[in-house]
Amino acid sequence: MKITLLGTGTPKPLPNRASSGYLIEVGDDLIVMDQGAGSGQRLIESGAKQSEVSHAFFSHLHHDHCLDYPRLVLQRWDLGADKIPELKVFGPPPIGRMTELLFGPEGVFWPDIVGRTEHPASNEIFRVRGGTPPRPKPRPEVTEIQAGDVIEGKGWKVTVAEVPHLQPIMPCYAFRLEGDGASMCYSGDSGGVPESLVELARGVDVLIHMTYIMSGTEPHPLFRELSGSHLDVAEVAQRAGARTLVLTHMLEQIDQPGIRERVVSDIMNVFEGTVIWGEDLMEIPVEPLAPAKIE
Repeated sequence: MKITLLGTGTPKPLPNRASSGYLIEVGDDLIVMDQGAGSGQRLIESGAKQSEVSHAFFSHLHHDHCLDYPRLVLQRWDLGADKIPELKVFGPPPIGRMTELLFGPEGVFWPDIVGRTEHPASNEIFRVRGGTPPRPKPRPEVTEIQAGDVIEGKGWKVTVAEVPHLQPIMPCYAFRLEGDGASMCYSGDSGGVPESLVELARGVDVLIHMTYIMSGTEPHPLFRELSGSHLDVAEVAQRAGARTLVLTHMLEQIDQPGIRERVVSDIMNVFEGTVIWGEDLMEIPVEPLAPAKIE
């Protein structure tokens, strides 16, 4: 298993941090978890191709987690001709309605799709790319998820848990992915120290966790309940027994010289594993633990 951090930032546009996005190579598949603004470009910069992505998981539907979803679907479809299967999409409601309003008849991108499937010049380009007209329109295979769901692929599985962030307005989920003898957990935008996330991340090799703000500096008490504060993140990782904690989704407030080191030091006073300060395009190989030697 290999994880590539595509976007480690927030909704605020920054040159060095795209919004949330993560790429996981596992088994024979290439999986993305969230596709916020800019993460689609980071995917290309990583050396991967949209046409190679087989599955997309969305933790919730804040725009900084899904704004590059249309880009992934359309560029994957356009360049893949009709030689690749449809993208398999998993996310909370209303991801199905969102998909229809983007790509379905009378959807936002319907004029573009009709032009690329019906104009003679577009069909010639389609032939050059290896397709055989008539060209099928993109129809992502969408599954709306809920807590407790288990999605299985070839040699991997994803388990879904609900985590606190914007309920009851918006359902929000965390994901545990197991495959290749390794495991990782992505917290989504979980806040506080929820038992659901502690249990989901139990014993994982890598926990990727939103670390939005320094504990104690929240402008409102709800911030700590709804978004990752650094000491709560440390407690989640420690209680779960994760081997490695990857910090991501940081505000500029803590992404500063001196502050970064303080945040990591505070976390290491609570969490006994390895701490990684996430950066865009960072690659994290996840190797299974070697069996213990018997003396």
